[in-house]
Amino acid sequence: MQSSPSDPVEARVRLFDALDRIGAGDRDALSDLYRMTSAKLFGICLRICGERSAAEDVLHDVYATVWTRAGGFEPGTASPMAWLATIARNRAIDWVRARRKRPTRPIEDAAAIADGAPDPSVALERSEAAQRLHECLEGLDDRQRDAIRTAFFDGMTYAELADARGVPLGTMKSWVRRGLSQLRGCVGDD
Repeated sequence: MQSSPSDPVEARVRLFDALDRIGAGDRDALSDLYRMTSAKLFGICLRICGERSAAEDVLHDVYATVWTRAGGFEPGTASPMAWLATIARNRAIDWVRARRKRPTRPIEDAAAIADGAPDPSVALERSEAAQRLHECLEGLDDRQRDAIRTAFFDGMTYAELADARGVPLGTMKSWVRRGLSQLRGCVGDD
C-alpha cells in the first residue's frame, strides 16, 4: 500500500480527481484511490469489525460501493476522505449488525470500554482545518500576522503590542482587526 502525499492540499486534490474519474468509469482511478486510502479505511473496518478477515471483506465492499456511488459524490458536502471513511464505517457497522457479534456488557462498564481516540475522519478534518488556518495566516502581511500571533499565542494586549512595536494603539487595533477579518474570509472560503 502506498501512502498518500505529505501535502494535505495535494492529497485532497488527488482524492477529488480520483473520485471524479471513478464516477466516469475509470478503473485505473479506483486503483489509485485504493493505493491512497486503503490503509486508513482498513483501519476503520478492523476497529469496528474486530477481525482481520472480516475487515478485508468489508473493505472490498467499501470500494465496490465507491465504484457505484462516486458519480454522486458532491465536493461541497464533505471532504473526500470523510466521505470514504463514512462509507467504511457504515459498511463495517452493517457487517457487525448482520452477524450480531457485537459483545454486550453492563452499562456500568461503558466508561471502561469507551475509546478516547478521536474518530479518524474527525482527526483528518481537524488537521485539514489547521493546515488551512496556517495557510491563511501566511497570506496576511507581516505586521498583521505578527500582531495576531503575538496577541493570541503570547497573550499580549493591544496596548502591550503597540508599545512593543512602537506604534499608536489605534494603529495596532486596526492591524489586528483587519487581519482577523481577512482570516475569517480566507478560512470561510473553503
